[in-house]
This record gives sequence, C-alpha cells and structure tokens, in this order.
Amino acid sequence: MTVGNIESAALFDTGKKGRGLRAIRELSAGEIVFAEPSFSAVVFDSLASQVCHSCFRHQAKLHRCAQCKFAHYCDRTCQTACWDEHKQECGAIKKIGKAPNEHVRLAARVLWRIQKKTGIVSDSQLIPVDQLEDHISDLLEEDFKKLQTNVHNFQEYWSHGRKQHSIKCNGFTLSDQRGLQAVGVGLFPNLCLVNHDCWPNCTVILNHGNQSALCSALHSQRRIELRALEKIPEGEELTVSYVDFLNLSADRQKKLKEDFHFECICAHCSQHIKDDLMTAAAESGGSKPSAEDVDEVTAFSKACLVEIEKFRLQGNFHELMKLCHECMGKQDNILADTNLYRLRVLSVASEVLSYLQSFSEAAECSHKMADGYMKLYHPNNPQLGMAIMRAGVTHWHAGQIEVGHSMICKAYSILLVTHGPNHAITRDLESMRSQTEIELKMYQYRTMEDAALKKQPVTSSSL
Repeated sequence: MTVGNIESAALFDTGKKGRGLRAIRELSAGEIVFAEPSFSAVVFDSLASQVCHSCFRHQAKLHRCAQCKFAHYCDRTCQTACWDEHKQECGAIKKIGKAPNEHVRLAARVLWRIQKKTGIVSDSQLIPVDQLEDHISDLLEEDFKKLQTNVHNFQEYWSHGRKQHSIKCNGFTLSDQRGLQAVGVGLFPNLCLVNHDCWPNCTVILNHGNQSALCSALHSQRRIELRALEKIPEGEELTVSYVDFLNLSADRQKKLKEDFHFECICAHCSQHIKDDLMTAAAESGGSKPSAEDVDEVTAFSKACLVEIEKFRLQGNFHELMKLCHECMGKQDNILADTNLYRLRVLSVASEVLSYLQSFSEAAECSHKMADGYMKLYHPNNPQLGMAIMRAGVTHWHAGQIEVGHSMICKAYSILLVTHGPNHAITRDLESMRSQTEIELKMYQYRTMEDAALKKQPVTSSSL
C-alpha cells in the first residue's frame, strides 16, 4: 500500500449525511483502504515533554528543541524529519515567549502549510482543506466563547498579517505507539470525509512510521490507516465510529450531537440495538431481581464510579479497591455480565489490581469484562482486541497459562485485522503469543510427566 494512494475509495453524495466515501471494489477484512499522512498534527499540551513531536511515540527520555525549548523529539533523526513542520512554529513560540494551546498550534500549522502548498498537498487528496465542513453556527455559547479566545490567542501567535482563513475539519485523536493513551490531534483531509456509524465497517489506526533506518530513503511517514473490519462489497459506504460503542444509543446520540453536531440515525441507534444487554439484569434459576433492586444498584454504581475516578486521580488505590469490591458485591445477582455499569467497575478493578500485582483477582475481573465485551462489541473492534489482550496477559502473570495463551491468540487474531502485522502492538502480541506457547508446551509436558510417574508401580528396588 502506497501512502496517499486512494484507489479503493471514491467520494460520493450520501444524501442526508452529505459527502462520504464508498468502496469502488470489494474489500477484505484487515485490508488497508487507504493510508494518509497528516496535513498537520500536534502533541497535546499536557504531554508536550513526554511525547515525541515527530513520531508521537511516548518516550522516557526526549531531547528538547534548543531554540523554542517546547518541542521534544526522540533523537536528531526525528527532529530533522519534523523540521519543515516545526520551523515556523519554533519562531512563533520564541516571538511570544510561550507555546499556545494545541488548538491554536494545530490551526497555525495548518495555515502555514496552506500558505506554502495551498490546501492540497498530493494528487490523492480528494478535497482542499478549506472546503471541509464547519460547524461554527452549531456551537453552544460556551464553546463559541472558547473559540473566540483561541482566535485572539492565534492572532498574537500568527505572524503573517491579517489575511482571513477558514479551517473546517474534524480533528483525529492520535494515540501513542501502544495504543494506550491519546497523545495528540491531527488533520487528515481524506479521513474527514469518512462518515460515522456506531457499528462501522472500518477502523482507523495511527502508524507511527519508521525513522530508525540508516538510509533516510527507507524512512516511512507518520500516517493513519483506514482498515476494513469485515468484507465490504463494492459500492458500500465506508464508515468509522466517532465514539465508543459501549454506551446506550441515546448517550451516543447525545455525545455525537454535542461534539460533532449531527443526529445519528444509524441502525444501532435507530433500533436501540444491544441497549437491552447494556442495561440487563442478572438471571438466576430463571428468575430476575425486581426493577426496584436493579434501579437501586444502578444508581449506587453510578455514584461509585464518580468516587472511583476521584480516587484513581489521587492515586488512592486502597480506597478505590475497597469501593470497587463493595460495588461489585452489590452488583452480583442484580446486574448482568453485559451491564455497562458492571463492566465499567470491572475494567477499573482489573487495571488497578494488575498495577498492585494482585494478578489472580485481576484475572478474574478481566475475564468477566472480556466475556461481556465479546457479547457487545463488533467481533473485530480494536477496543475488544485490546481488552482481550489485557485479560490474556493478566492470566499469564497469574500463572493461568492455558487461559492466558488462548486469550492472547484471540486478541492477536482481532488486532491482525484492526492494526495489521507490522504495528508495534501486534508485534508485541506476537512475541507474547510465541512465549506463552512455549510455556504452555512445557507445562503440558510436566503435567504428562507427573501423571506418568504417579502411574509407575512401586517395586522392591524403589523401597
């Protein structure tokens, strides 16, 4: 797949949703529909000194730009690769004495690039940046005031007069190399044309590129990859999800309206598909708890999750786990294993217990969580793959090698589709899969050996 090649998709008018992209040939699960380098991208303010501003990898030791003292890089190679993008930003930061927020920095990078190359940077870019859709008229008063503040700060930062520009886009959140943390935001013009669906047929991942080769000709760009989650027939619209599916349809619709300014009318929202599972009560012996008990435990769970988040931010893991245990105890036999509030508590508990190295209990929580996720998520959802990977690793650390290996293999099969074989996450998982396979064979051999020794008859020579 050549970066920027978009031969598998075409722009079309969807009707109610406006412009969109559709497949112009049949696509297979895991296939890259297109790969696109960022038009511009920036690291979040809060992580400016922890994440490389070129490849967006989270690193322990980074080298700071000697000029602006704001941008950080893995090494000289990453800094050189990013200089064309950082050069004017560097001078602007030195001029005003500090770096503005990520929204202003991204807007400036976009406009500097427009000024240099207009709004189209390659033949495969389907539409100029300034023709992307805006939602300024849809902003709430509070959001509009924030925009005005950003515009004021931008005017101090921008060093090219008062010429009017308009930036109209949905930014794409960029994750670190392990896919565990959002570290920045970028503009990808072709990706902006892919519409939302709560049950999409594609997913987007960030490929951080490779700057480590000795020959610069072998370096690869930071880019997003749009990957097919399933077989997509020719002519079908390509979609991604802008929000996590693990929310009730009404809550997803509310978030999409607030953040992206449209009413979601996808099948899963219109028909409230899987809402019943996400709010389900437990069944035991064919009977269910009363509606009053379910409402009471649900309300308690909501309140607990607020307090749990406070304890998590404080690093008070003792009180956090105390509250998790109390909440999970109340949820037993009341909330089903697919209930959102049960899954959210299990997710926090498994993560914290792993951090505290209580692996046996963490494995139990993560297994319940993964079982619930598999009943709710698309079978090739990347978040499902990551959750099963986490559960598999936890079982491995708990000494439950058979279950751990099985879950790691399951996660690997999902992430091969969502991330591809060359992504850092998939490569790590392949190493874990190989290691657990070796350990499992050794365990099975020892088990067979022990069983054989127990069957040996006692002889006089052995007495």
